[in-house]
Formats: sequence, structure tokens, C-alpha cells
Amino acid sequence: MKVLVVGAGIAGLSTAWALTRRGVQVEVFEQGPVPCPVATSYDEHRITRHAYGEMHGYARLMPAAFQVWDALFGDIGARHFEPMPVVVVQREDVPWLNASLADLDALHVGWRELPLASVPARYPMLETAGLSRVVETDGGGVLFPIRILTDLVRTLANRGVVFHPRHKVTAIDAERGTVTVNGREFSGDHVVIAAGAWLTKLVPDLAPVTVPSRQAVAFLAPPTDLARAWADAPVFIDIGKDSGTYTLPPRPGTRLKVGDHEFSRSGDPDGDREGTDADVARLMTAARLAYRDFDRYTILERKACFYTVTEDEAFHVRALGARATVQSACSGHGFKLAPLMGDGIARSLTGAAPAGDLAAWAAGRT
Repeated sequence: MKVLVVGAGIAGLSTAWALTRRGVQVEVFEQGPVPCPVATSYDEHRITRHAYGEMHGYARLMPAAFQVWDALFGDIGARHFEPMPVVVVQREDVPWLNASLADLDALHVGWRELPLASVPARYPMLETAGLSRVVETDGGGVLFPIRILTDLVRTLANRGVVFHPRHKVTAIDAERGTVTVNGREFSGDHVVIAAGAWLTKLVPDLAPVTVPSRQAVAFLAPPTDLARAWADAPVFIDIGKDSGTYTLPPRPGTRLKVGDHEFSRSGDPDGDREGTDADVARLMTAARLAYRDFDRYTILERKACFYTVTEDEAFHVRALGARATVQSACSGHGFKLAPLMGDGIARSLTGAAPAGDLAAWAAGRT
């Protein structure tokens, strides 16, 4: 079998990895360099965790996701993951936290309620006004995407994967298993379309379901008196109607990063990646509610990235015609689950799992 993979972000590369483990020949097509610096997954660090709020199906998938990550790290010869607590800071009583804790209990993942009186000494960067609960959870940490993507490319090239950088696919024949680049047709037994935010440019019929969403993050330098606290800090998830941020602490090779989970559901992924005032307006307001004296932080970079968003924030993975599969990550949890999704597609294409179960499984419904 030969499979053509469109897209060299984490979705495409991890699918290529899973296919090569099963003896499949793979060719990867990418419109830019490999790995591509404007891919959504090209980032300094990303959160992974078991807590998923009311998305219980994805919480149940996380133990398997961690196992597949372990297999991938074994193959590339490097473990680009740092385990650390994920601390949930709740400012309003919202369902997300209790739903997450119920899943953690079911999965036998530990968590601890922190006394509010202990928070200022333990986490001096947090704004304590309006706090209602602070919970420290196990089973999480940060992944280092740029390192992962780079080592995946090296490993896959050594396995015989053929890369086609700067080959922008303009047409896909889902019935014949072909892709077209600059008028030239490439053939395979199957095509996996893992084009991220560019998916609907290749498959316009998906536009009502999957929508590109321009998102903003900010990279920061903390005040010097808080530098030590941040060096030892966990991942923070701040839950509030107006706050609502996620924050990854600085680590070697990475900067302090803060983002939010509000989807713009707009924008063109071919646009620039510099965050504008409009991009970061809500994020800056939310960060001031989450962190004490936030205006003392230096904003090193404002960056825009693109997710693919569906109404229910579920992965959209399904057959397209007789010889193609759409693989659309969603809503920012694409990176943490990408190797598991790629493994599921590889199992389906090689007959190790029923193809008809793929869509529901990827959406966290089975």
C-alpha cells in the first residue's frame, strides 16, 4: 500500500509515522518547508492533560494518547515532554472543573484541592481577587512541538518516507486516490488530507462543518522578582467568564506563553501570523484578571495561529470518497491527540480496525 499524506503538521506527520510502523509506503506533500513554520502545530510548547471538562469522550481517550506518545518518543529517540501539574484556577462556578474531576477519578488520576489561603505564597503571580477554587491535577504537562516535528521528519526520512516540500496540492481525487500539484498528478492507494486550517480550501464541501479560526497567543518576559516563581510554575488554566486563559511556564528553549480559548471562527490561514491589537484585545483583558500586576510583564511577541473549529469541538475524521480520508483536528486539542488519531487512521486503512468506527471514535463518541 502507498498512502499520500497532504500536510506536514503534527496530524500529517504522526499519521505518516503510524503508517510506516505498519509497513505502508508514504509520501508527504506540504505547501511550505518541512516542517512548515506556519503550521498550527509549529510552536514552542503545548499543554497535554487528562482533564477535559464536559468532553468526557476525550478524557477517556487520553490514557491511550499518552501510550501512543510513548511509542512515538521511543521511535524518534527523544522524549520531548515534561510532566508537571496542571493547576485549575476557578473564578466563577462553571461546570468544567467538576466534570473534569469526575473523569480524573474514573481514570485514577490524582488531584488535590489547594486552600485559597495558601495560594499567594505558593503562586505569587496569580491574581487572588475573585478566586473560588484552586485545584492541582496530575497527568499533565507540556509537549515541545518544534522539537517533536523536527525529529519526526528525521525519523520518517530514515524510514523511506518521500517528502515533497513546497508542493502545494491544488486538487484531490478522492475516488482515484490522486493529488495534483502544478498540473502534475501523483497516485497512491489512498490519500489522507491533514491540511489543518487549509482543509476547506481543498475540500470546500466541509466549510459548513470545519471553520478556520484565527487565534492569538502572547509570549512574555515576567518581572524579575517573579522569574524564580515562574521557573518553578505548573501549567495554569484559569476558568472564568471574563478571564479564561491558559498559561505555559517558561522552560529551556521556550518562553512564558499565555492564550485564551475564545474562538474567532474567522480569518484566512494564508494571512500573516503577527498578532494585531484586535487579535489580543480579549487575551490582554483576561490576562490582567488572571495575573497580578500583569502590566509589569514585557510582551515579547504577539502571535496569531489558526485552528480548525467545529461546533462541538470534535475531531472530524471520516472517509471521503472511495480512496481518501479527511483528518481535521479541532479547537486546540489537536496536538495532544494527533498521534492517537494518526494511529487510528493507520489501523483503519490497514484493516486492523473497522473503518466504519473511525468517525465516531475520533469524535470521542465511542
